[in-house]
Amino acid sequence: MTPRTRRLHELGQSLWLDSISRDLLRSGRLARCIGELSITGLTSNPTIFEQAFAGGDYDDSIHSLHAAGVSGEALFFELALQDLTQAADLLRPAFDASGGLDGWVSLEVSPLLADNTAHTIAAAAALHRRLDRPNVLIKIPGTPEGLRAVQEVIVDGVPVNVTLLFTREHYLAAAEAWLRGLERRLEAGLDVQVASVASMFVSRWDQAVKPLVPPALQHRLGVAMAMRSYQAHHELLASPRWRRLAKAGARPQRLLWASTGSKDAATPDTFYVQALAAPGTIDTLPEKTLQAWADHGALGAPMLTDGGDAEAVRAAMRHASVDVDAVGHRLQRDGVEAFALSWHSMLARIAEKCAAAGQGGT
Repeated sequence: MTPRTRRLHELGQSLWLDSISRDLLRSGRLARCIGELSITGLTSNPTIFEQAFAGGDYDDSIHSLHAAGVSGEALFFELALQDLTQAADLLRPAFDASGGLDGWVSLEVSPLLADNTAHTIAAAAALHRRLDRPNVLIKIPGTPEGLRAVQEVIVDGVPVNVTLLFTREHYLAAAEAWLRGLERRLEAGLDVQVASVASMFVSRWDQAVKPLVPPALQHRLGVAMAMRSYQAHHELLASPRWRRLAKAGARPQRLLWASTGSKDAATPDTFYVQALAAPGTIDTLPEKTLQAWADHGALGAPMLTDGGDAEAVRAAMRHASVDVDAVGHRLQRDGVEAFALSWHSMLARIAEKCAAAGQGGT
């Protein structure tokens, strides 16, 4: 571990890598991130895979699968399962050493299912079965339909990463789906140790409101919204409802900070890592941000559990005529649509590569 990544580990925060590609696996970079930079988990999403498929690293595998009659989404999931299985095996020692707290990888169901509960349940079950590893979380978006699927998937014993959460209300709805799933398992006499994380997206807030607020309010809302969710998380863990499940052996649904790379040249490249240092949470980092933190990150005071100045920031946003609730709703819908666009683009790229192979191209 480098001194800077070790300090976050010692604080009680896990660092996961927000990246997946054949090159990451084949080059040994993921193994080095695990061994040298304190990485204890990995997340993926449709946009990450779209970027990974832009190069030629997957071409031979695409051509082989195409020749075997596999195409479209089925072909993508064959390749994704290969990558995530390898990543899960690399992270298995962290999973075992932490008793299942860390060492997880995440694979998302098709983003086209974000508003279809039944198909999401079926897709999550199929991916979980095919991956056949104990340290894989199935990502499901925190839309209303997605959350209904989350509850059922938890009842079925499938570990879940609830993604595309932006507000405290989104987080609490995700926590409710997970809690209710565990309570139903408890009522049925089933094991309640079904892992889950709730992925809160942070930097997208600041990009969304930057044109609407004065400089003094820029780059403040994302962290404020994270602090509100962190406060709600601690309040939930102090509740009798949670204590009943904990007594039965359940572990907390962990908060995961996503979208933590700086997207604005006006902010330091480690801005969100520093601001989101919070015991008991996970920070999933793009590889570039991880390297920046390892090189020059400076750890300050950990995040407060009482919400800090989050309400003051929200009040200032209202004074600046920013409807924070409306922005949060829009960000979730924009996230669903952005992942769907990446999905379509990725499948089109796969189809192009298949067509080129069929014509004898490279």
